Amino acid sequence: MDEYYNYIKSLHLIFVITWFAGLFYIVRLFVYHAEAKAKPQPEQDILVKQYQLMSYRLWYIITWPSAVLASIFAFWMLFGTTMGNAWLKMPWMHVKLGFVFLLYLYHLKCHQIFVQLQRNEVKHSSSFFRLWNEGATLILFAVVFLVILKDAFNWIYGVIGIFLFSIILMLGYKFYKKVREKNQS
Repeated sequence: MDEYYNYIKSLHLIFVITWFAGLFYIVRLFVYHAEAKAKPQPEQDILVKQYQLMSYRLWYIITWPSAVLASIFAFWMLFGTTMGNAWLKMPWMHVKLGFVFLLYLYHLKCHQIFVQLQRNEVKHSSSFFRLWNEGATLILFAVVFLVILKDAFNWIYGVIGIFLFSIILMLGYKFYKKVREKNQS
Protein backbone atom coordinates (compact mmCIF):
# COMPACT_ATOMS: atom_id res chain seq x y z
CA MET A 1 0.00 0.00 0.00
CA ASP A 2 2.83 2.44 0.73
CA GLU A 3 3.83 2.62 -2.96
CA TYR A 4 0.38 4.12 -3.66
CA TYR A 5 0.55 6.63 -0.81
CA ASN A 6 1.08 9.72 -3.02
CA TYR A 7 -1.82 8.70 -5.28
CA ILE A 8 -4.09 8.26 -2.26
CA LYS A 9 -2.93 11.58 -0.82
CA SER A 10 -3.54 13.32 -4.17
CA LEU A 11 -7.08 11.94 -4.41
CA HIS A 12 -7.73 12.91 -0.79
CA LEU A 13 -6.58 16.47 -1.49
CA ILE A 14 -8.67 16.75 -4.68
CA PHE A 15 -11.82 15.71 -2.83
CA VAL A 16 -11.06 17.95 0.15
CA ILE A 17 -10.82 20.88 -2.27
CA THR A 18 -14.12 20.03 -3.98
CA TRP A 19 -15.75 19.42 -0.57
CA PHE A 20 -14.75 22.88 0.64
CA ALA A 21 -15.78 24.44 -2.67
CA GLY A 22 -19.21 22.85 -2.19
CA LEU A 23 -19.45 24.05 1.41
CA PHE A 24 -18.46 27.60 0.49
CA TYR A 25 -20.90 27.77 -2.42
CA ILE A 26 -23.84 26.10 -0.66
CA VAL A 27 -23.77 28.74 2.07
CA ARG A 28 -23.60 31.45 -0.61
CA LEU A 29 -26.75 29.91 -2.10
CA PHE A 30 -28.29 30.02 1.39
CA VAL A 31 -27.58 33.78 1.41
CA TYR A 32 -29.28 34.22 -1.96
CA HIS A 33 -32.24 32.08 -0.91
CA ALA A 34 -32.76 34.15 2.25
CA GLU A 35 -32.55 37.38 0.25
CA ALA A 36 -34.98 36.04 -2.38
CA LYS A 37 -37.64 35.63 0.33
CA ALA A 38 -37.72 39.43 0.64
CA LYS A 39 -38.44 39.91 -3.07
CA PRO A 40 -41.95 40.59 -4.39
CA GLN A 41 -43.95 37.95 -6.26
CA PRO A 42 -43.47 36.44 -8.85
CA GLU A 43 -39.73 37.20 -8.61
CA GLN A 44 -39.57 35.46 -5.21
CA ASP A 45 -41.03 32.18 -6.50
CA ILE A 46 -38.79 32.15 -9.55
CA LEU A 47 -35.61 32.84 -7.56
CA VAL A 48 -36.44 30.44 -4.72
CA LYS A 49 -37.12 27.58 -7.14
CA GLN A 50 -33.88 28.27 -8.99
CA TYR A 51 -31.82 28.42 -5.76
CA GLN A 52 -33.43 25.21 -4.52
CA LEU A 53 -32.50 23.45 -7.76
CA MET A 54 -28.95 24.81 -7.73
CA SER A 55 -28.55 23.85 -4.06
CA TYR A 56 -29.90 20.36 -4.64
CA ARG A 57 -27.49 19.68 -7.49
CA LEU A 58 -24.51 21.17 -5.68
CA TRP A 59 -25.26 19.34 -2.44
CA TYR A 60 -25.91 15.86 -3.83
CA ILE A 61 -23.69 15.85 -6.93
CA ILE A 62 -20.60 17.64 -5.59
CA THR A 63 -20.55 18.31 -1.84
CA TRP A 64 -21.75 15.02 -0.33
CA PRO A 65 -19.79 12.78 -2.73
CA SER A 66 -16.67 14.89 -2.14
CA ALA A 67 -17.06 14.60 1.64
CA VAL A 68 -17.45 10.83 1.43
CA LEU A 69 -14.54 10.34 -0.97
CA ALA A 70 -12.24 12.71 0.97
CA SER A 71 -13.04 10.69 4.11
CA ILE A 72 -12.44 7.32 2.42
CA PHE A 73 -9.03 8.40 1.14
CA ALA A 74 -8.16 9.96 4.51
CA PHE A 75 -8.97 6.74 6.36
CA TRP A 76 -7.04 4.77 3.76
CA MET A 77 -4.02 7.07 4.24
CA LEU A 78 -4.20 6.95 8.03
CA PHE A 79 -4.95 3.30 8.61
CA GLY A 80 -3.68 1.63 5.43
CA THR A 81 -0.17 3.07 5.17
CA THR A 82 2.94 3.14 7.30
CA MET A 83 3.14 6.95 7.07
CA GLY A 84 -0.44 7.33 8.30
CA ASN A 85 0.17 5.06 11.27
CA ALA A 86 3.18 7.20 12.23
CA TRP A 87 1.17 10.42 11.91
CA LEU A 88 -1.51 9.11 14.24
CA LYS A 89 1.08 9.23 17.03
CA MET A 90 1.84 12.92 16.48
CA PRO A 91 0.08 15.65 18.52
CA TRP A 92 -0.58 17.91 15.50
CA MET A 93 -2.55 15.11 13.84
CA HIS A 94 -4.79 14.81 16.93
CA VAL A 95 -5.52 18.54 16.72
CA LYS A 96 -6.14 18.26 12.97
CA LEU A 97 -8.56 15.38 13.49
CA GLY A 98 -10.38 17.54 16.04
CA PHE A 99 -10.87 20.17 13.34
CA VAL A 100 -11.97 17.50 10.88
CA PHE A 101 -14.60 16.46 13.43
CA LEU A 102 -15.75 20.12 13.56
CA LEU A 103 -15.88 20.08 9.76
CA TYR A 104 -18.20 17.05 9.85
CA LEU A 105 -20.44 18.87 12.36
CA TYR A 106 -20.40 21.98 10.14
CA HIS A 107 -21.32 19.85 7.13
CA LEU A 108 -24.20 18.20 9.00
CA LYS A 109 -25.52 21.59 10.15
CA CYS A 110 -25.35 22.80 6.54
CA HIS A 111 -27.32 19.70 5.57
CA GLN A 112 -29.97 20.57 8.16
CA ILE A 113 -30.21 24.12 6.78
CA PHE A 114 -30.28 22.75 3.22
CA VAL A 115 -33.26 20.53 4.07
CA GLN A 116 -35.09 23.47 5.66
CA LEU A 117 -34.51 25.64 2.62
CA GLN A 118 -35.66 22.86 0.30
CA ARG A 119 -38.96 23.04 2.24
CA ASN A 120 -38.75 26.84 1.85
CA GLU A 121 -38.35 27.34 5.60
CA VAL A 122 -35.99 30.30 6.00
CA LYS A 123 -35.03 30.42 9.67
CA HIS A 124 -31.92 32.60 9.35
CA SER A 125 -31.07 35.94 7.77
CA SER A 126 -28.62 36.48 4.93
CA SER A 127 -26.32 38.15 7.47
CA PHE A 128 -26.32 34.99 9.58
CA PHE A 129 -25.39 32.92 6.53
CA ARG A 130 -22.55 35.31 5.63
CA LEU A 131 -21.17 34.87 9.13
CA TRP A 132 -21.83 31.10 9.03
CA ASN A 133 -19.68 30.87 5.89
CA GLU A 134 -16.67 31.97 7.95
CA GLY A 135 -16.86 28.71 9.96
CA ALA A 136 -15.60 26.66 7.02
CA THR A 137 -12.91 29.27 6.35
CA LEU A 138 -11.59 29.03 9.91
CA ILE A 139 -11.53 25.23 9.78
CA LEU A 140 -9.76 25.29 6.41
CA PHE A 141 -7.07 27.68 7.67
CA ALA A 142 -6.51 25.66 10.85
CA VAL A 143 -6.17 22.37 8.97
CA VAL A 144 -3.85 23.78 6.29
CA PHE A 145 -1.55 25.38 8.87
CA LEU A 146 -1.51 22.17 10.89
CA VAL A 147 -0.66 19.99 7.90
CA ILE A 148 2.02 22.32 6.56
CA LEU A 149 3.65 23.26 9.88
CA LYS A 150 3.09 19.86 11.51
CA ASP A 151 3.02 21.59 14.87
CA ALA A 152 0.23 21.28 17.40
CA PHE A 153 0.58 24.89 18.57
CA ASN A 154 1.99 27.24 15.88
CA TRP A 155 -1.15 26.85 13.77
CA ILE A 156 -2.87 29.06 16.36
CA TYR A 157 -1.20 32.19 14.97
CA GLY A 158 -2.60 31.56 11.49
CA VAL A 159 -6.09 30.90 12.85
CA ILE A 160 -5.98 34.01 15.05
CA GLY A 161 -4.92 35.99 11.98
CA ILE A 162 -7.81 34.70 9.86
CA PHE A 163 -10.22 35.19 12.77
CA LEU A 164 -9.15 38.84 13.07
CA PHE A 165 -9.37 39.20 9.30
CA SER A 166 -12.90 37.73 9.44
CA ILE A 167 -13.89 40.27 12.09
CA ILE A 168 -12.58 43.08 9.90
CA LEU A 169 -14.54 41.68 6.93
CA MET A 170 -17.72 41.47 9.00
CA LEU A 171 -17.28 45.04 10.25
CA GLY A 172 -16.71 46.13 6.66
CA TYR A 173 -19.87 44.30 5.59
CA LYS A 174 -21.91 45.98 8.35
CA PHE A 175 -20.52 49.38 7.33
CA TYR A 176 -21.33 48.68 3.65
CA LYS A 177 -24.83 47.53 4.61
CA LYS A 178 -25.47 50.78 6.52
CA VAL A 179 -24.20 52.87 3.60
CA ARG A 180 -26.34 50.90 1.16
CA GLU A 181 -29.45 51.28 3.34
CA LYS A 182 -28.77 55.02 3.73
CA ASN A 183 -28.42 55.47 -0.03
CA GLN A 184 -31.67 53.57 -0.69
CA SER A 185 -33.67 55.89 1.56
